[in-house]
Amino acid sequence: MPHPDLASLPLAAFENLVALGPQRSARWRPGLAAQQGLALHSEIFASSRDGAGAAAALALAFDDCHSLPRPEASEVQDRRSVLWVQTREAARRGGRPYRPGLPEELQARVIHVLAERAEDALFALEEGLRCRELCFVLGEIAGNPRALDFTASRRLTLASEQHGVPLFLVRLDAARDLSSARIRWEVASLPSPAPRWNAQTPGSPRWRAELFRARAHAPGEWVLGEEGGRLTAGKARGETDRAVADWTAGLRLRRPLLRA
Repeated sequence: MPHPDLASLPLAAFENLVALGPQRSARWRPGLAAQQGLALHSEIFASSRDGAGAAAALALAFDDCHSLPRPEASEVQDRRSVLWVQTREAARRGGRPYRPGLPEELQARVIHVLAERAEDALFALEEGLRCRELCFVLGEIAGNPRALDFTASRRLTLASEQHGVPLFLVRLDAARDLSSARIRWEVASLPSPAPRWNAQTPGSPRWRAELFRARAHAPGEWVLGEEGGRLTAGKARGETDRAVADWTAGLRLRRPLLRA
């Protein structure tokens, strides 16, 4: 089929193409939700062996929530609930949420759903995204179940964008497959920095995070951490900027597909 005559295309098409490069070259950083709005559908790939997936998802979710300006008539503290959905297999591999170990502001707000199958978890996630009274929705699904195909991912994206409720979907022990998620991470735990005052206390959490696909940002790697209740991001050692044209990075398969 012959290509259309370029001269017949509207000027706006070329302007959008020229503007796309600088927009996508913008580096991700904590607190961007204040300028760019929420990243409404995020995926976080992680191993079930170190617990980094859910922890990093919570850190990214709270970074977005804390960055947004609060309306004048709203309460000082956000008391909206958080929906946390797990498949039984994901809970078996990584464990269920332990409320006393969660951030204090979250302990009384979690609604936990344990789903037998991936289909049930996807249904619960989509229904949660339709509830505007939720602060965000967090999901954990193990492997690459057939139910979580591109169509199902697209349904989650549309529900999140239509109702304005962010989704952070943790993909445990999963390969990078097709998805409509707007931003996709792969994270792993790193050793905590030495405590400043008491060497016997646990250090702050840290993760190595690779942003391998994003609609508005170039790929890159960071060392994420927590300081004073805020998310921090430093450049990963040996990290080099990726080519902006590498739009297919999210399609690379680092492990065989694990079908549940």
